[in-house]
Order: sequence, then C-alpha cells, then structure tokens
Amino acid sequence: MRVRLGRSFGWLWSAYAVSTYGTCIAFGAFPLIAVRVLHSPAFAVSLLAAAGLAGAAIVAVPLGPWIEHRAKRPVMVAMDLIRFLAMTSVPIAYLLGLLSYGQLLVVSVISGTASIVFTAASGAYLKHLVRSDQLLTANGRFEGTTWVATAAGPPLGGALIGVLGPVITVTADALSYLLSALGVLRIRGGDVAAPRDPATRLRAADFLTGWRFIFHDRVMRRLFLNSMTVGGLIMAAGPLLAVLLLGQYHFSAWQYGLAFGIPSLGGFAGARLSARLVARYGRHRVMIVTGWLRSIFPLGLAFTQPGIAGLLTVIVVEGLLIVCMGIFNPINATERLLRAPADRAAQVLSAWSISSKLTQATLMVIWGVLATLTSPLAAITISGILLLATPLLLPKQEHLPDPVAASPSEDVRSA
Repeated sequence: MRVRLGRSFGWLWSAYAVSTYGTCIAFGAFPLIAVRVLHSPAFAVSLLAAAGLAGAAIVAVPLGPWIEHRAKRPVMVAMDLIRFLAMTSVPIAYLLGLLSYGQLLVVSVISGTASIVFTAASGAYLKHLVRSDQLLTANGRFEGTTWVATAAGPPLGGALIGVLGPVITVTADALSYLLSALGVLRIRGGDVAAPRDPATRLRAADFLTGWRFIFHDRVMRRLFLNSMTVGGLIMAAGPLLAVLLLGQYHFSAWQYGLAFGIPSLGGFAGARLSARLVARYGRHRVMIVTGWLRSIFPLGLAFTQPGIAGLLTVIVVEGLLIVCMGIFNPINATERLLRAPADRAAQVLSAWSISSKLTQATLMVIWGVLATLTSPLAAITISGILLLATPLLLPKQEHLPDPVAASPSEDVRSA
C-alpha cells in the first residue's frame, strides 16, 4: 500500500524533482563545455570540478549555524534564486562571446555553496515534516526521483546539445531552480528553526558542531567515513570518464548521455525496493550487502574500450553500481536523519555535504594529476581497486540499534 506523506511533502518532493531533472538534463554540461568549447585538457577538467567543490565547501563552513537558527523554507527559496542567477550567467556570457574557464569556476563555487545550504535546510525540514517511521519511505521517493531524472536527463540533454548548442542544458538547469523556488513557496504549515539566545555570541567552535555530532555517534561516524571515501573515489573518476569517452574515444554527446541515462533506471528500481528489503532482511544486512557490491562493480570500468563494446561496458557497470546505490542511499540518509538531533540536523547535514565536497575535490585533483602522468583509463582503474576496501568502514551489526537522536530535541521550536 502506498504511504501518504501529506500535501506539504508533495510540494517539497515536487520542488526537489524539478530541480533534479534540470540538473540531470545539464549532466556533464560544464565538463562538456570545457572540453568542446574551451578546449581544456584533462587536468583542467578535473580542476574545474574540484575547485567548484572545494570553493563551495569552504564558503559554506560558517553557514551551518546560520541555517540552523533560521526558518528553513525561506532559506531554500533564497538558495534556489541564487542558483538560478548564477547558472543564467553562463548562457548569457556564451551568447556574448565572453564565456571563460574562470567564469565556469566562479559559477561552480556559487551554485555549489547554494546547493550545500539548500540540502542542509531541506533535510532539516524533512525531519520536521515527516514522522520518523516514514523517513525511509520519504528518502526512497527522493532517491527514486533522482535516478529517474538521471535516466531521462542526460539523453535529453545530449539531444538538446546536438540541436541547440552546448549551453542550452545550463539554461534548462537555471529555470529548474526558479520552478523549485515556486514549489517551496507553495508549502503550507509550520516551519522549524533552532532557538538562539541573542546574548550569546557565535564562537569559532560553533562552526564544528555538525562534525562533533557525527563523530560522537559511532554509526554516523562509520557511515560518514564510508560515504566520504566511496563518494570521493567514484566522483574522482567522473571527469576522467568524460575525457576518456568524449575526448579519446570520441563518443557523441547523446552516446555519453545514454551511457549514464539507461543505468539510472536501476537506481529507481533499487530505491523502490529499499524499504521492502529492509523490512524483510533488516537494514544492517541490506546495508552491508549493497555496500560491498557498490564497491566491486566500478572496477569494471577498467575494461572500457572505444566503440559499441565500450558503450555497453559503461552501461552494464554503471547499471549494477546504481542499483546498489539506489538501495543503499535511502538507508544511509534515513539513518543519518534519525541520529541527528532535530535542533542540530542542519549543521550535521551541512558538515556532511561540506566534507563530501572537500573529499571529492581533493581526490579529483589527485586523480587529474594521476591521469596526466598515466592515462585517464589507468586512473579510473586505480580508483576501482581502492574502492574494494571501503566496505570495511561500514557499521557493525551491534552498532545499529537505538539511534541516539531519534526524537526531536525539546528546545526546537516550530514557527
């Protein structure tokens, strides 16, 4: 039976869906523009992704307490509008003949920072909006939406690029943020913000609150370390795969989109199965099995070759990986929200996002250098080998019961 989560959740879900579809239509847009329009080498493409992630993470560090003490819906709307304006500047500059590598870097930092803030605010608001026993269902719907958008977006984006040029998908992404803001504005009912004593001055230590909560809880700590490592290694190979397929193997834009679009249907299937598998086998067993499998499959990218055989290799490998991620990610997100205190959820989520982006940025730079010294395929292979050890960081069975922060703190007020 389909679980009803309410009209307010429906609007939040719709806002998430439209911006996710826009982002997926623009999948790989900046690397594609860097390669095809600005003729950037492999290291520059990796640096573009890394600098955007790192810059956004650094700028977002002091924003955690700011998010926590403000109503979450206005924060989400503001971040959508900032992303809309930043992304709109790219097609305008392109049409004027002024687009540069430096502008792509700046836009990456601005949009990345806004995304961190939006994710933290929306996660904290979801914890306020949905009962604890419904969080896995809610996260499963977000996860399923992500993978359907990923399946449909890249092929559509590739087709649009072929017909209308390389920045059309960036325009679509910009408009999606404007529609997302309108969706958030339609949400009715209460909001949530942690109280703050006006007489208390913000200290430097307050910026680290999210990390303190993460490392205090042993389950969150192990999930955090696993997520940082897995996400970092997978993302480090992403720009290099773009260089390999688009630059060295001369795949067309639609083939590149297809290689990542078709496998994403597996993510939708995994997200739909996640709650059912947990109900039948238990969250620890499902987490461990899918955590191991998602660390094994990326090594298959080492066998990517030019032509149809290479395209099929990427589709199969990414498909198997994404099924496991579709199952694993809602469990991970739910466990994190259950264990984060309600009056510190935004800081926990922002700390998580900041750390993720910094880890990914660091590994992207390292892998960009590694690809320059060896080759993109060799660097991708090394990433796959290192991923094999990451399941050792997953939580143990005895650590999973009794989240320390399953219920909201008493000092959180609803506005």
